[in-house]
Amino acid sequence: MALPTLLMTDVVRSSKQGDSHGGAYLINLETKSFEQVIDWNRVDINWEGRGMGRGLRGICFVGDEIYIAASDELFVFDQQFNILRSFKCDYLHHCHEIAFDGKRSIYLSATSFDSILRFDTQDQRFDHAWWIRPVERTYDGKAVRSLDAIIYDPCLPDGAQEGDTLHINNVCVLNGVPMFSGLSMNILVAIQDGQTKPFALVPPTTHNCQPLGQGVLMNSTGQDAVVMADRQGKSVKQFSYPKYDLNDLTNTDIPGDYARQGFGRGLCVDMENRLVIAGSSPGTVSAFDVQSEEMVASVQVSNDLRNAPHGLEIWPY
Repeated sequence: MALPTLLMTDVVRSSKQGDSHGGAYLINLETKSFEQVIDWNRVDINWEGRGMGRGLRGICFVGDEIYIAASDELFVFDQQFNILRSFKCDYLHHCHEIAFDGKRSIYLSATSFDSILRFDTQDQRFDHAWWIRPVERTYDGKAVRSLDAIIYDPCLPDGAQEGDTLHINNVCVLNGVPMFSGLSMNILVAIQDGQTKPFALVPPTTHNCQPLGQGVLMNSTGQDAVVMADRQGKSVKQFSYPKYDLNDLTNTDIPGDYARQGFGRGLCVDMENRLVIAGSSPGTVSAFDVQSEEMVASVQVSNDLRNAPHGLEIWPY
C-alpha cells in the first residue's frame, strides 16, 4: 500500500504582526518527508483573537489549479504555488473550510456572517449565498429550534448581517448538495431546494463533519480524536491524535484556548487504501487504518504549539 501525499494549510495561532502566520505544506506520508510550499506572512489582516485573519484555510483542486481560502479572500494558485488571481467578497470573513462540487461551484463557510457562499469557477465570481439563522418553530404544540437559510446575492449590499452566532466552520458536498456544521451546532445540515434539512446529529465542538458510508466522519475537537459515528450521533470508531512530550515543544506558555496540542482540524479520506487522514496541533498529519483502527503513519512539520493544521486534501497531481 503506497501512502498518499497531502497538501496541508495551517494557521499559526496567536502569532504577531511581522511573523509568518501560516502557510502550506506538501507532506509525503510514504517517505515521511515534507516541504513548505507557501510561507504566508501578509500583514494586511485582522490580528485580533486566536486565528482570525491568520494563515490559510480550506483547499479545493479545480482542473489544474489550486483554490485556497484565506480568512477573507479566495486565492488561485498554479501547481508551483504562484498566485494566479484572487477574489474578495464583503461577506467572506473568517472563512474556514471550502468544498468543490466536482462541476463548477465552490462552497465556502463564512463564519463571521453565519453564511455559506458559492463561487462559480467558470464565471469566476461569487454568485449565491445563504444566511443561516436560528429560529424557533412549533411542532405538536412544542417549541423546537430550527434553522432558516435566507438566500442573498453576495455581490450586493444589505445581504447577511455580520455576527458569529453558530460559528459555521465547515462545509462539504454530497452528490451536489452542500452541507454545513458549526462549533456551536450539534448537527450536520444540508441545503436542498432552498431549505435546510438535518442530515446527522454530531457532538458539539467539531470540525470537518462529512458523510461517510451510512454515517459521518469528523474531527471531534472536544474529544481530541477523529470520530466515525452513525447519523444519530453514536460513536462507532475513534482515532486519537498523537501527543508529544511538552519538553519537545515550543511556545507551550500560550493559553490553552489560544493554542494546545491535540487540537484537531483538517480531515480527508483515502478511499483506495481505506485510510482516514487528520490534522492536529502542533503541525501534525496522521493516517489511520479504518479496519484495524491503528495509526499507520504520522508526520510532524512543526513543534511550535501554535501551529494548527487547517485545510487537508490528498494531492492529485
